[in-house]
Amino acid sequence: MSPADFRVESNHPITGRLWPLSGGHQYFFHNRDLAVAMAAKSATKPSGQEIRVVHVPTGEVVFRKPANTRLDWTDEA
Repeated sequence: MSPADFRVESNHPITGRLWPLSGGHQYFFHNRDLAVAMAAKSATKPSGQEIRVVHVPTGEVVFRKPANTRLDWTDEA
């Protein structure tokens, strides 16, 4: 495998305290598990946008952290 087998990507800047440089739109990893863990622990600016992990050689999305679709809860029954 090459050093860039997995790409963490988003259409919005990716942020998180685990990233050495926050604010990029894509980051590359050799290890799938690490790429998925980093994506799962990350957020975007504006917050709540989708983050994906893509297997670079095939283009397959192997993990997707969906955009938040916040529903407002009410007390109405």
